[in-house]
Amino acid sequence: MAAEDRARQPAGATATGRPRTRLDQPRAPRRSLLPSYDPEAFGNFSERIARFLGTGRFIVWMTAVIILWVLWNVFAPRLLRFDEYPFIFLTLALSLQASYAAPLILLAQNRQDDRDRVNLEQDRKQDERSIADTEYLTREVAALRVGLGEVATRDWIRSELQDLLKEIDGRADGRPHARAERRADGRPPGQQAAPRDEGDGRGR
Repeated sequence: MAAEDRARQPAGATATGRPRTRLDQPRAPRRSLLPSYDPEAFGNFSERIARFLGTGRFIVWMTAVIILWVLWNVFAPRLLRFDEYPFIFLTLALSLQASYAAPLILLAQNRQDDRDRVNLEQDRKQDERSIADTEYLTREVAALRVGLGEVATRDWIRSELQDLLKEIDGRADGRPHARAERRADGRPPGQQAAPRDEGDGRGR
C-alpha cells in the first residue's frame, strides 16, 4: 500500500502538499473585512445628491429648517429645547453636511470629467475619420479629372468632324483641302520653294 501511495503522488516540481486549483472554474471571491459596494451605483447616487445640492429647492429647504431650528430653541419651553444658544448641535450638523457634500460633489465632477474625456476622444476619432474620408474623396475627384482630360470631349469630336466634312467638300469640288495641300517637305500650301542659287553652278 505504501508503494502504491508513493506511485500516485506526483514527483518533481509539482509535488506540493496544497490542493491544486482548477483552471476551468472561476476563482472564488476572497472574503474581505471591508464593506463592499457597487462603484457605479455609488457614483450615480453621488451625482443625484450633487444635482440636488445645486438647486434652489435645497437652499429653500435648508433655510427653512435652520429658521425653525433657531426659533424652536429660542421660544420653546426650556424643557423642550434640544439645542440652546449658541446652537452647538446645529453647527455640528452643518459641519457634517459640508464635510460629506464636498467629497460627493468632487466625485460627481470627476465622473463628469471622465465622461467629457471619453466624448472628446470619440469626437477626435470621428474627426480623424472625417478627414481621412475627405482626403480620399479629394484624391478620387483629382483622379477623375485627370482621366477626363484624356477622354475625347464632345467639342473636340465636333471640330474633328467639321474638319473632315470640309475636306470631303473640298475634294468633291476639286480643291484639295488644307491638309492635302501640305507637301512632303512640311511647307504650308501656297508657299513657293526658295530659288536655288545658280552662282555656284556657274562657277563650276
